[in-house]
Amino acid sequence: MRTADLSRLSTFIAVAERGSFARAAAALGRTTSTVSHAVKALEDELQLRLLNRTTRSVTLTEAGERLLTRVRPILGELTEALSSLDDFRDEPRGRLRLSVSSMGLEMVVARILAPFAAAYPEVSLEAVVDNETGDLALGEDAGVRGLALIPQDMITVRLSPPGRQVAVASPEYLRRHGAPRTPADLARHKCIQFRFSSGAAYRWEFRIDGRRSDVMVPAAIATDSMDVVLRAALDGVGVAYTNEAHARPHIEAGRLKLVLESYALPFEGWHLYYPSRRNMTGPLRAFAEFVRRPDVLALIAGQPDRSTPSNAPRERRPVPVSAVRL
Repeated sequence: MRTADLSRLSTFIAVAERGSFARAAAALGRTTSTVSHAVKALEDELQLRLLNRTTRSVTLTEAGERLLTRVRPILGELTEALSSLDDFRDEPRGRLRLSVSSMGLEMVVARILAPFAAAYPEVSLEAVVDNETGDLALGEDAGVRGLALIPQDMITVRLSPPGRQVAVASPEYLRRHGAPRTPADLARHKCIQFRFSSGAAYRWEFRIDGRRSDVMVPAAIATDSMDVVLRAALDGVGVAYTNEAHARPHIEAGRLKLVLESYALPFEGWHLYYPSRRNMTGPLRAFAEFVRRPDVLALIAGQPDRSTPSNAPRERRPVPVSAVRL
């Protein structure tokens, strides 16, 4: 099979896994039309329809399901075989693709991009943003997320200390509207809602009577950007719900105030995760070692580099916890 055909198969798998040409294009770094053309060319070559297309969804045909089941593990093994050649190089070289949530991108990956690029100039790091699942798609080497969304069979490395998921509002908003005393009071407040790319609203979660409880809040503004959520809270639009570390600089400066603090839910911290040690590529091995460094952990935590020796975080399998899914 020609190289172009392998590329088309990889593109088909990306579309099938994400159920969308647009999301597959974003993950692959291509235009939607290029992705659509590649899949159409594969269907023409096979003389079979692999995907059912409507204006709202993309689903697999029976032939597409069979092809996906058979080809995905084969291409995965081929990728691992090619990546294993990294062991013969003096320095890690090649692509490292991470699956990250939008907040994980800002609070972890963006903070360490410059020092990682300086330490490993031959490694190309790609971050694919996916807020809806922790599963790794074909071609993704590892992920960065909160512990609750990481699949149980992954190896994990802690990247940040535990924290909290909190509700915040500006002093001006609280002066005009008062502060909610219980999560139920949010029904009478203006709330800034985060929505997934699918359109589903993120349910705010609190510890109520010792248990985790979901609360659906009315949305004065809805966005798929946590940066916009925080900006709107700072501008006094309403109450926002976010990771405490994300809002900490504004809380410390008095631009935002914690509300419903006694109901705040624990967050187990950010973690790097990947499938196994056996088939680690050179770039992934370099990244896993890099994020264990005390100075890098300090960057992620938003602390100055003290450069003091410490024990590296141990790898472990995630266990069920009451944590917010990021």
